[in-house]
Amino acid sequence: MPEKISIKIDGAYVNATQGQTILEAARANGKYIPTLCYLEGLSAVGACRLCIVEVSGVGRLLPACTTPVQDGMSVTTNSEKLTRYRRMAVEFLFSERNHYCAICVSNGHCELQAMAQKLGVTYVGYPYSYPRLPVDVSHARFVLDHNRCILCTRCVRVCDEVEGAHVWDMTSRGIHAMITSDLNRPWGQSRTCTSCGKCVQVCPTGALAEKGFAVEEMTKCVDNITWLAVRRGGNQ
Repeated sequence: MPEKISIKIDGAYVNATQGQTILEAARANGKYIPTLCYLEGLSAVGACRLCIVEVSGVGRLLPACTTPVQDGMSVTTNSEKLTRYRRMAVEFLFSERNHYCAICVSNGHCELQAMAQKLGVTYVGYPYSYPRLPVDVSHARFVLDHNRCILCTRCVRVCDEVEGAHVWDMTSRGIHAMITSDLNRPWGQSRTCTSCGKCVQVCPTGALAEKGFAVEEMTKCVDNITWLAVRRGGNQ
């Protein structure tokens, strides 16, 4: 049986289990830490950096989703410094791609948009990259708009760890990084895609969507995929 330990979160002692991450321990004790790339039941990758926390005695900010708890650890999840860095992370996400909320099918139902509102991001203080990115409409049911992708890799992980198809992966690096299917085949030509739609449902933005939806109409059922992933032991 996992060993029980005690850690301090925002000045309050809470119980945790050896092997848990800071994020898991915080959520188990009702403490909120923002995330975009994390999804319960899937492996954690620390891609979005929104879950960064301060740990006493450590000279740098740590991602809560991938940092294991240690007995006696003291964690700060909310501070002026953390809010400033989280806002920067969201601003970078907006500046790296072409996010036009007003004409997006996920407008009003977008996790990135909601996170920006929660953190008080009302403008982007960095130069926009305006990359020329394609939109893949080759699939019969779904569409992939690289302009709205935040590279959280939820789609990659759910396809691999829950559906078992591993259609998706990452290609290139930095500003040139993109989600790709079947070694850079158009999605509609994928030989491994089962058309299950799990990748679409876990996408936090309008990057993956069902065809036939207009502006503000694309809602997603992330909770259903989380329920399935947890019961399949996807991140074990």
